Amino acid sequence: MTDAKTRIDETVKSNDVVLYMKGTKTMPQCGFSSRVAGVLNYMSVDFVDVNVLADDAIRQGIKDYSDWPTIPQLYVKGEFVGGCDIVTEMTLSGELDTLLEESGVTFDKDAANKIREANA
Repeated sequence: MTDAKTRIDETVKSNDVVLYMKGTKTMPQCGFSSRVAGVLNYMSVDFVDVNVLADDAIRQGIKDYSDWPTIPQLYVKGEFVGGCDIVTEMTLSGELDTLLEESGVTFDKDAANKIREANA
């Protein structure tokens, strides 16, 4: 598990935005992963996707790393943000915009506003 933890730590800390998910950003393999990847893709956030289905050590390792039991898991600038429900709430409240702006992560503000308008 140490190897998985090391790989996870390096990935999270060396990339601005990382999404541990089931599947990939272009082909999610579960609805929750699809929702978070869809939001990030729609907002044109440049993110690294890690398919936990491709590696059992990473699949369990990410849960241990974050002390969070579910996938997907979003990290921004090395910090754990949350899973699907948290990311959805943050998107709708504008908190995700604030987090990305404060972290220096480029995203499409108009797209973020469209998501909120469509869910108002």
